[in-house]
Formats: sequence, C-alpha cells, structure tokens
Amino acid sequence: MLQAPVVAELVFPFKETNTVKIASFNINGIKARANALMTWLREAQPDVALLQEIKSLSENFPSDLFKDLGYNVAVNGQKSFNGVAILSKLPIEDIVTRLPGDSEDDQARWLEVTIVGNQAIRMCNLYLPNGNPTPGPKYDYKLSWMRRLHEKAKQLIDSEIPAFMAGDYNIIPQAEDAANIGAWEQDALFLPESRAEFRKILNLGFTDAFRAKHNSSGHYSFWDYQAGAWDRDDGIRIDHFLLTPQCADLLKNCQIDKHIRSREKPSDHVPIWIELDG
Repeated sequence: MLQAPVVAELVFPFKETNTVKIASFNINGIKARANALMTWLREAQPDVALLQEIKSLSENFPSDLFKDLGYNVAVNGQKSFNGVAILSKLPIEDIVTRLPGDSEDDQARWLEVTIVGNQAIRMCNLYLPNGNPTPGPKYDYKLSWMRRLHEKAKQLIDSEIPAFMAGDYNIIPQAEDAANIGAWEQDALFLPESRAEFRKILNLGFTDAFRAKHNSSGHYSFWDYQAGAWDRDDGIRIDHFLLTPQCADLLKNCQIDKHIRSREKPSDHVPIWIELDG
C-alpha cells in the first residue's frame, strides 16, 4: 500500500533573488548516497530538489539531514524500491502522492506539490517505470502509467498555471539523446510505443526544458554501471523537465551536472536543473 507522505516543515525566508533553481536527481538509494547528495546540495544550492528512487520507507528517510540545510521535506517512500521526495527551501503545500487513474497501483512513483515563493508553482516529481523486459507485464505497466500521465498532463495544461512534470522518465526521446542508439533500439526506453506516448504529452503544449536551451547531441543524464559506460561516455538522456506554457515563459536556464558522475559511489544518474524567474 502507498504510504501517507511524511512532511517536515521549516520556516525559511524566501531569498531575495529573481530566480528559483529547481533540480531533479535520481539518487539510486538514499542510504548509499546521502553523503554524496549532501555534498552536491551544498555546492549546487538548489532551492528545490526533486529526488527519485530513494528506496526507503517514508519514516526512514533522513529528513533531519536536509532540515539542517534549510529544506522542508516531503516524502512518498516505499521499502527497497522506487520512492520519491522533494526538498524545498520554500513552503510546500497541497501534497498529492498518487498519479490518478489506477486505485490499485501501490508503487511510490509520484509526488505532486505546490511550492510558494514569489509565485506559486505546481511541481510533479515522477519516477516513470522502466518497462523492461519487453514484451511483458512490466512494459504493459509502463505504457499504462504513461497514458495516466497524459491525462494528468492535460489537467495541468487546462489549469493554465505555471507547472511542470520532472524526474526520471526512463524515455530516450530521440536518437541524439544516446551515445550509441543502436544498443537501445529494442529497449523499453526507446521503443516506438514508449516514445509515442512521450510525444503525446509534449504535443499537449509542454516544453522539454533542456532542448529549449540546447540543440546539440552529446548531452546525457545516465550512464550504466556496467561495461565502462562512464569511461566511454556511453550515456543517455532520460531525466527531463516538461514545462507548461506558463512555466516555459519563466525558463531562464537548464543544465546537467555531468561532473557528479565521476565522484566516489555515484548514482548512475546525475542532476538536471532549471532556473525560473522567481
């Protein structure tokens, strides 16, 4: 069963700046990566961090570590698998922990909140199913989850508010988003059906924040632990920020912190972040 979200709230004054920095990071286990995450947070100083694959029950998530850095914390956890969390130096409101459309789905893959700074922004943190092996029930679940995501995406577009859906999508949108696309042609991350569902969401009016700022190939957010993928820069781009038109109007920057992958005991993902007008 899905857990009720755990929320740790602080009183933290909004910084006097014109931008807010929001990052997404699949950390591949909070227990293994807590120290590395703390180091990156101190260096990068995001106002908000969306975390995926925390692999922790909500009550076991080390919220106090992040409270000491000035973050409010919301967690939707699950034992050993999945799990998402949001760290925010801004107030957190209106928490939702379930992607609509399947009351029997008990996987902790969704955490939706409103962050209130100089203006309110609706943020959806997601960990989309991998879908392998294909064909099979895991791929069916991936496609079903994406169709539910499409319905949620339509609601966000119709709301006409600044909002985004961000996280580990487990989708390689185009061939230029992989160093060696031939190795992924039969993978759930690049199958035509997967990419078609992703495009349906984009076609509602969403902006891929990274592609709005970078047109070239060679930009990746994931490198497998196997076969020396990092050493060969054999990566893929599967972590995305999709922005509603009202949110895209606020976009100032989008970057990937590639250098984090070279550190000791890294996640197989690296952070991607955006800056929005405050």
